[in-house]
Amino acid sequence: MKKLLVSVAVAGLCTLPLSALSAAYKETSVSNGGTITGTVNFKGKDQPPKVYKITKDNDVCGTGTRKIDYVRVKNGKLLDTVVYLTKIKSGKPFPAGLAKEKIDQKGCEFKPFLQVMKNGSKIAAVNDDPVLHNIHTYEIIGRTKKTVFNVSQPNPGTVTKTVKLKRGVAMKVECDAHDFMHGFVFVAKTPYFAKVAEDGSFRIDDVPPGKYTVKVWHGTLKGDKAKVEVTAGGTAKVDFNVKK
Repeated sequence: MKKLLVSVAVAGLCTLPLSALSAAYKETSVSNGGTITGTVNFKGKDQPPKVYKITKDNDVCGTGTRKIDYVRVKNGKLLDTVVYLTKIKSGKPFPAGLAKEKIDQKGCEFKPFLQVMKNGSKIAAVNDDPVLHNIHTYEIIGRTKKTVFNVSQPNPGTVTKTVKLKRGVAMKVECDAHDFMHGFVFVAKTPYFAKVAEDGSFRIDDVPPGKYTVKVWHGTLKGDKAKVEVTAGGTAKVDFNVKK
């Protein structure tokens, strides 16, 4: 009988999703933590923005074409990227405002182009235009995309959705009513991330001492990664090179 009970218990564990078996991030106090700083460099030939034709709702969306610069480079630095730590189980709390983010649809554009939110929290999709928008978000998993939510917004207003990604760390955002609307959302699973500044630099504070893998995420390019060691009260510097 004991063997049977053990077998049943193990079988039950096997049916649980991987997310249930892995421990969630735990917020604790961090004393004498370290800092990780650096820059994200772009290596290769900078490509021109992609051009879309504005084909409908011209009174609101404008006329002619819409340019979207998916690979935004400034002085050799790659912008619209996020640097983050992987496999860190506990540490500083999430920033309070990270659970109250929004995607604004105004002038038939997603603003901001790159948003950041906390995994498992809510994000508001705001339609500020007097036209139909259909916001469609996809979890980015390698080269594939999986729908997270798909909401029609025929009138101005706000729809709030909870986002919990299991495998990916970001979402692509599109409008099914306007094929020239595109954006991204980085979905942070821990507070140890930094959106790269306009000069290409980043800074991650209050990191518990230890060895970490740091990764770079970009919406359309393959990122970079590096291993760093953080000492108590120290600063670890790491620069990344992302190629086209």
